[in-house]
Amino acid sequence: MTDLVIDLNADLGEGFGRWTLTDDEALLSLVTSANVACGFHAGDPGTMRRVCETAAERGVRIGAQVSYRDLAGFGRRAMDVPADELADEVAYQIGALQVFARAAGAAVSYVKPHGALYNRVVADHEQAAAVAAGARLADPGLVVLCLPDSAMHAQAARVGLPVAAEAFADRAYTAAGTLVPRATPGAVITDPAEVAHRAVALAREGRVTALTGEPVGVRARSLCLHGDTPGAVAAAERVRAALDDAGVRVEAFV
Repeated sequence: MTDLVIDLNADLGEGFGRWTLTDDEALLSLVTSANVACGFHAGDPGTMRRVCETAAERGVRIGAQVSYRDLAGFGRRAMDVPADELADEVAYQIGALQVFARAAGAAVSYVKPHGALYNRVVADHEQAAAVAAGARLADPGLVVLCLPDSAMHAQAARVGLPVAAEAFADRAYTAAGTLVPRATPGAVITDPAEVAHRAVALAREGRVTALTGEPVGVRARSLCLHGDTPGAVAAAERVRAALDDAGVRVEAFV
């Protein structure tokens, strides 16, 4: 088999106060990049510190998962935020995580929008430009992790930020190559065997089957698993094993 390389990222640190949502300890033994919540949709300072420390110990890359200011809605509610305000809030979130990453002897290597913001910047160039401006303000060397051929991809490249394309093994796709809205039945895939099968197809063949049955081409350097999905650890274990069996090396993209 041809030796291929793929990154495996997961959303981590998505607890707050007494509430814990993601199994950060287990997932940090399986992924190569950690999208760490920065406080606007989840993630308090102590959680950010602990995730950064563990990620640094295990050689996992740290990324800032930035969101609309929507703690009550977990960042998954549509919001309208002025572009200049959004840019400042993106920089603010990255800066918060940078403190804990540096204290752990590591660095924030990339930025990835979360939830409603992620979906918005697939097509909204103004909001995507604001995210890119905020990321560049925090660190002009940050890699932007996003959907390929999206507004976010274009706006990040426009201001000189490196870009890495990602695909989702545990989310359903439309025939147009975008994510199916979470409210749609079948939008979130929880069967570990199915998630692993899709991960291998994405890594080796650059394709996935849309929810409506069409083949969709998706070329990506990183595969995402949602840490808050039920059975996320079991799915990640199956994905790692399946990628290994398929001759795909799992390695950080940055």
